[in-house]
Amino acid sequence: MHVQVVLFDGFDPLDVIAPYEVFQAGGTASGGAVTVELVSAEGPREVVSGTGGLALRATGILDPDRSGLVVVPGSSGRVGDPGELPGDDVDGDRDELIAVVLGRTLTTELPARLGAAMTNPRITMATVCGGSLVLAMAGLIEGRYATTHHLGLDVLDATGVHVVRARVVDDGDLVTGAGVTSGLDLGLYLLEREIGPQIAHAVEELFAHERRGTTWRAQGPAPAPL
Repeated sequence: MHVQVVLFDGFDPLDVIAPYEVFQAGGTASGGAVTVELVSAEGPREVVSGTGGLALRATGILDPDRSGLVVVPGSSGRVGDPGELPGDDVDGDRDELIAVVLGRTLTTELPARLGAAMTNPRITMATVCGGSLVLAMAGLIEGRYATTHHLGLDVLDATGVHVVRARVVDDGDLVTGAGVTSGLDLGLYLLEREIGPQIAHAVEELFAHERRGTTWRAQGPAPAPL
C-alpha cells in the first residue's frame, strides 16, 4: 500500500507528521507492505507550513492514478475573532486566518488532483483536521459522512456534508479525522483496516499511544432519535 501525504502552503505540521510516522513505522513492521511519501500538487518543492515558517520537502507530485491512500492535512494559523473578516488587517506578527489558508488551496492545482484521485476506485482519501474542509470547499464530498476539528464542524455542515462528531469517521473510500492529534488515530485505524490489527498494534506500542475517541463507520441500521 502506497501512501501519499499532501503538502500545501500553510499546512499544519502535526497533521502531516503524525500519520506519516505511523505509516513509515507500519512499513517497517510489515516488511515493506506500506510505503509513504510527501507530495504536493506542483511536484517536488519545499513547502512552508503555517507554523513558524517550518518547512518540509515534497519529493513527488500528487498522482491520482497511483493506488493506495491520499492523506490531506489541515492548516495552522488563527481561528479569528467573532466578526473578523478574512481581509481585515492584523498585527504582522500574527498568523493568517486558517480559513484564508484553506481557501487559498482552491486557487492551486490541488482541487483538480484531489478530484481525480477521488474518482479512482483504487484510492482511499483520508484527511486530518481541516483537510476535510479542503475537500468540502472544493465540492468533492457533498453528501458524504465526515468530521473535522470541532471549530470547523459548522463550516463542514454548510457545504452539504453529513457531519459526524467522532474522532475518526469511516465512510468507505473517505476516512476523516477530527482535531490535530487525531492524525495518530487515523493512521493507526487505516493501518489496521488495510494491513492488519497486529501491525497496527505493534506501531501503537512503539509510539506509546493508546487510540482514543470513537471510530464511526457507515454500517448498520441508523439509530432512532434519543
